[in-house]
Amino acid sequence: MKLSVLQENLARGLTIVGRAVASRATLPVLANVLLRTEDGGLKLTATNLEIGITYWVPGKIERDGAITVPARLFADLVGSLPAAERVELDTNSLDTLALQCGRVATHIRGIDADEFPAIQTAGERPTTRIAQGTLRRALTETIFASASDEARPILTGVLWHFDGDRVTLAAADNYRIAVRTLPILDPVPDMSVVVPARSLTELGRILSDTDDPVDVVLAGARNQILFHVEGIDLVSRLIDGQFPNYQQVLPTSHATSAVVDREELLRTLRPASFIASAAANIVKLVVAGGADGEVRVTATAEIGDYEGGVSATVEGDPTTIAFNVRYLTDVLTNVEAEQFVIELNGPLSPGVFRPIGDEAYIHVVMPVRTTS
Repeated sequence: MKLSVLQENLARGLTIVGRAVASRATLPVLANVLLRTEDGGLKLTATNLEIGITYWVPGKIERDGAITVPARLFADLVGSLPAAERVELDTNSLDTLALQCGRVATHIRGIDADEFPAIQTAGERPTTRIAQGTLRRALTETIFASASDEARPILTGVLWHFDGDRVTLAAADNYRIAVRTLPILDPVPDMSVVVPARSLTELGRILSDTDDPVDVVLAGARNQILFHVEGIDLVSRLIDGQFPNYQQVLPTSHATSAVVDREELLRTLRPASFIASAAANIVKLVVAGGADGEVRVTATAEIGDYEGGVSATVEGDPTTIAFNVRYLTDVLTNVEAEQFVIELNGPLSPGVFRPIGDEAYIHVVMPVRTTS
């Protein structure tokens, strides 16, 4: 293999694929990045066997070939080179890469490319396409609600339920549920898959806030899903198992509703969280109606107490309910809206948080039982 590429293009590609490099590699080659000449450029690939990322770097090819080299070492070396300079890469053996850039010359020992696992690329016709900005926002609004505890692996993923010209993303742990429905550009028959939240976090970093589409390829036989944007592929394994029927938990009615300003409620919850951190993160919302509707936020612990309030448009019965404050700040931080409506059915029923004017998103938070 012999070629030359621009330093800035190579450095960017290594930063992107580096997120898929195994941190604790069970196989030495998984700590490496695969360099292969293809389609008149350099293809970079990294994988940890759960997620794989491929990035194409434009280049001038003199001789085709492939090699794998330690990902972190190679990225650090390339990152230290002058920007806008051309980097010459050459392999005269199966396990050594020569790098030349200006007066800098170095050799890196690698591993034969044949030992690197095969990674799916976007050679198949896409199952559907989704506007990148739309999907990026949907991922932000759902991923945070997935479980980090591996005790129930299915909950560490996000459910994708395709139905005609829509897909619904749902994430849940034992205490909350986030559901977002969004349009897709090509209809898909009714089907569901569960994608690891970790993979979707990396996808969110790749997507741009534009209307340009991301191709989605469902490879059922290989139990994988692939996302393709120009010059980048991300392939992820799917999680086997049955995602819980979250729809059974979504409340269909409420006795109390309160419309609040999102930023104002966040400003009130943040100082409450400092006190609540010493008392299992518990805060109480006291919803009061009348001419001057209000939602009061209280927190009590041995170290002190806190009370604050926000104005609200309240309908229905006054009520008090306790929540984990982190779950409240998570949804208010990740879902952008000027106002939220909070729907409640008393102190022991789940609370519903909906952005005003957006019927395609719902967030449910389980209450905390308290002694008072």
